[in-house]
Amino acid sequence: MNALACAAAFALTQCAWGDDATTEPPATADATTQADSPWKISIGPGFYIAPEYPGARHLKLYPFPALDISYRDRFFSQGPDVLGVNVISSENYHVGASLSFDFQSRKVSDDSHLHGLGDVDDGPKLRLFADYTLWAFTGAVAVYQDISGHGQGTTASADLYASLPLPGWLFSVGPGLTWANAVYTQTLFGVTPQQSAASGLPVYQTGAGIRDLHMTFYATHDFSKHWVGSINTTLGRLQHYAAGSPITERRRELTTFAALYYRF
Repeated sequence: MNALACAAAFALTQCAWGDDATTEPPATADATTQADSPWKISIGPGFYIAPEYPGARHLKLYPFPALDISYRDRFFSQGPDVLGVNVISSENYHVGASLSFDFQSRKVSDDSHLHGLGDVDDGPKLRLFADYTLWAFTGAVAVYQDISGHGQGTTASADLYASLPLPGWLFSVGPGLTWANAVYTQTLFGVTPQQSAASGLPVYQTGAGIRDLHMTFYATHDFSKHWVGSINTTLGRLQHYAAGSPITERRRELTTFAALYYRF
């Protein structure tokens, strides 16, 4: 889950806000100029809370620079997507690709339970995505491919959101799931004979399957013309190979991304 649902929640706001005039401040000369500009730029501080590693009992806080930058709804840097492009887009849908980053990693030093398993590093992933909004509902799918050679394989997510835009507010909530291939599950949840001998955990072979089921809540609020706050929280439950792994200490996963933006 981690940044997968987070990226989907950020993506849906591009569709859910649309051109709803109730979400915009009263028109001024400056606002008209900003609306006419091909650039939309918001930056500020943020933080990300996630399990120390997949299946961990404890959470970890990551400071995270919050960026929401786009050019003509074509190129963007948003949330965990460092750089992305909407290859096809309209007011209601987006199809594209991005270079995405998440915090899925595992360090032996994180927990004595991990002794003998070795580290798993995080790194960039290629994200292919599509989303479509019909009235108050947005469907979003994405495929993530590890491109850093850290054994995190391929994952895919599917989410459905119901959104409620109010003056100055946007609320979205909905269910989703994450699928993972055998490379991913073996790296993060499997135990090889060598790791078993070093750690004392039983050998555990994995395969492809559903990684988790989750529910995501997203809210954003315009405090003023320039200041915007947002929070994205996902509560999930590990499934199948991830749930049955001897590495997993807690099936429930909680991730939260919160940010305060200054909108130029």
